[in-house]
Amino acid sequence: MRTFNRHTGVAAPILRSNIDTDSIIPSVEMKTVGKKGLADGLFAAWRYIDRESRKPNPDFILNKPGFARTSILLAGPNFGCGSSREHAVWALDEFGIRAVIAPSFGAIFHNNCIANGLLPAKLPFKQVSAIASELEGNDPNGEDTGHELTIDLEKRCIITPTGARYRFDITASDAEMLIRGLDPISLTLQHQAAIEAFHLQDCQARPWVYLPHEH
Repeated sequence: MRTFNRHTGVAAPILRSNIDTDSIIPSVEMKTVGKKGLADGLFAAWRYIDRESRKPNPDFILNKPGFARTSILLAGPNFGCGSSREHAVWALDEFGIRAVIAPSFGAIFHNNCIANGLLPAKLPFKQVSAIASELEGNDPNGEDTGHELTIDLEKRCIITPTGARYRFDITASDAEMLIRGLDPISLTLQHQAAIEAFHLQDCQARPWVYLPHEH
């Protein structure tokens, strides 16, 4: 899993509430059993005028000048609600999204983000809106640089082009997993020596619990 420590990238505002996983990656776009091949279907119902021909919708933010290299999303409350499909995070990741900044997230979506190296950063909606307003006022010629944010995970800080700083919420355990690039299994295996020592001790203390080949 990729590490996340400090990232600077173009941020696109999609300030809708309750953007569910079917909006992020519609079920008809899930044509693979793996993590690849999903980016083209990201926000397909909004991103294309005609989904079959893939004719882009010029009014959708990711199709507008200045947002071609978007790697951060600004969103409304309850982003990623709905189904538990991990494909939503896979599609965002393959598209190049490294972080989503929102007031709140669907619980399962939030956990899927952490397990796949994508940062779910929580900020009050008033602050998310303030950041979006600042970015929208920059670079009327559509240059990417005016739409960039910097996210410093260790300092829990989002920095705007004008130097404004916003501190976001994330638990220490989630931050550690992202900074170290550890999924839940890798995190558990950090304690492998202690696990093996306990297993050996328990095999000796309670041999009847284990199958013959386990001790």
